[in-house]
Amino acid sequence: MKLIVLTNQQILVSQIEEVGADIGEPDCKLVEPFVLETDETLSPWLVKCTNENTFMISSDKILTLADPRPVLLEKYNDLIK
Repeated sequence: MKLIVLTNQQILVSQIEEVGADIGEPDCKLVEPFVLETDETLSPWLVKCTNENTFMISSDKILTLADPRPVLLEKYNDLIK
């Protein structure tokens, strides 16, 4: 479980896996990503667009990765149960 800051400044909490890919192809798999809202609530990423919960993304769209605070991790785990 990681806190993911995208280059567009959006902050996600998600399970993330690195996958092998050709150059230019998405090389990270996000599983159950949630957006960290400004009020510190979590909402499913792209919920208005799709029912999917697994997404491929290029690592060049990720600015940084960090471990989420315990309280945020607890919120996330409650949501994905």
